[in-house]
Amino acid sequence: MTRRFNGWHMTAILVAFFGVVVAVNMVMATFATRSFGGTVVDNSYVASQNFNAWLEAAREQGNLQWAETVERGEDRVAVTIDTPEGPLSGAVVTGIASHPVGRADEVLLSFAETGDGMYRSNEALGSGRWLVRIEIVRGAERKRVLVDIR
Repeated sequence: MTRRFNGWHMTAILVAFFGVVVAVNMVMATFATRSFGGTVVDNSYVASQNFNAWLEAAREQGNLQWAETVERGEDRVAVTIDTPEGPLSGAVVTGIASHPVGRADEVLLSFAETGDGMYRSNEALGSGRWLVRIEIVRGAERKRVLVDIR
């Protein structure tokens, strides 16, 4: 004897379907909120007020014509800086390393000059992918660099 399709069958199908949809949405929302590191800026209007100053700073950086190479050594960050006049010596190099999705605490980096235009971080950097914001200062000259290191 064949059973007929009735309202209870349809109800069970609908409940199962929407139950799966809700469960998947809950799992995805949980993953999204646990891996989100935060906002880029807290107030976009206030940040927009600094836009022209940021453009001017970018122009000044471009005029310096400094070429930097940022690499990960064994467990340290190495920066090599060249200028049109030769290697950049006597600069103060600092940095902040952070995971792109905020899973680990930021690491403040200070650098020691190891040779002509070569700087090595004093702090170790763990394995994985890091976004490193480096600031190079020599006198009144300043350059900021953002590098993705793996």
